Amino acid sequence: MEKIIINTPFSRSEIWVGEKWESVSRLLPEKGVVIITDENISRLYGDRFPDFPVLTVTPGEGSKKLEVVERLAEKLLESGIDRTGFILAIGGGVVCDLAGFLSSIYMRGIGCGYVSTSLLSQVDASTGGKNGVNLGSTKNMLGIIRQPDFVLCDPAMLITLNDQEYLSGLAELIKTAVIGDRDLFDLIEKNFDEIINRNSDLLTQLVAKSVNFKAAVVSEDERETGLRRILNFGHTYGHAVELQKSVKHGFAVASGMELATDFSFEKGLISLEEKTRIVNLLLRFGLLDKHDIPDDMIEKLISHDKKKAGSDINFVFTEGIGKAVVKKVSVSEVIDFYKRFRDK
Repeated sequence: MEKIIINTPFSRSEIWVGEKWESVSRLLPEKGVVIITDENISRLYGDRFPDFPVLTVTPGEGSKKLEVVERLAEKLLESGIDRTGFILAIGGGVVCDLAGFLSSIYMRGIGCGYVSTSLLSQVDASTGGKNGVNLGSTKNMLGIIRQPDFVLCDPAMLITLNDQEYLSGLAELIKTAVIGDRDLFDLIEKNFDEIINRNSDLLTQLVAKSVNFKAAVVSEDERETGLRRILNFGHTYGHAVELQKSVKHGFAVASGMELATDFSFEKGLISLEEKTRIVNLLLRFGLLDKHDIPDDMIEKLISHDKKKAGSDINFVFTEGIGKAVVKKVSVSEVIDFYKRFRDK
């Protein structure tokens, strides 16, 4: 078990990796707690939840919208939750996003903690304080950065994930390795069978390495004005693929990473050997699929990207495994590269 701390000018967040999720009770207030989860997690683990009221949402990205937040807020009010209240999210990225966003705006802010149940959430979504909901077809357009009091990551919970959910999280793990941890990349590359078989000890090690890297980045740049931008590697194209193909987030990010790696190679930032290693690792885990976004749609989706600033985008490139760099690139160049890649 490892305890990782995120210290920012305004908050302190504890991430516990490798601890049994049932121990969350010791981290909670004695009263005034409401649990937010989804139907799948409630079915699997609900009989072992702490003894507090439970609010349940429909699983999936479709729940990340303001009307769901509004409904949950009304339930909090009906339950008598005041400014001393606390929200415990037990779920993956969607549940943690909803709970974090709600906790930041309900009565101008109440406490919040997460039991992170998916690999995607454990290695990425639940760490760092980004919380938000979608605006129509635009991902995470409405949100806030506010650290949870704690995050608990129990690798035993990953056994119950279906293969698609598990591999989706693995893509974000590979992203972390590509942008900032060459040793993590080597570890993933050399332990294919153990990762596929969900070896608990190895997963604890992998999640801890990923969280440690992200914690260091967020502690230095919580508001994403500089270094934290590298965490968006693969996401400019990935969000477009996710919306166009309606695939799970990690698979879309994997496609985005392939595009960003190829873009980096075209600009002379990465060698052919390392480009091939990155793409082959994504292929080996079955994370890449074909995508063919029409011209008008790719132009619209890239133009709505949150990283856009005027006619430019802060685009994340790789300069080799374990190293990322952010460069301002024109929106038109990003769109044109996608068209060239698509038409190869």
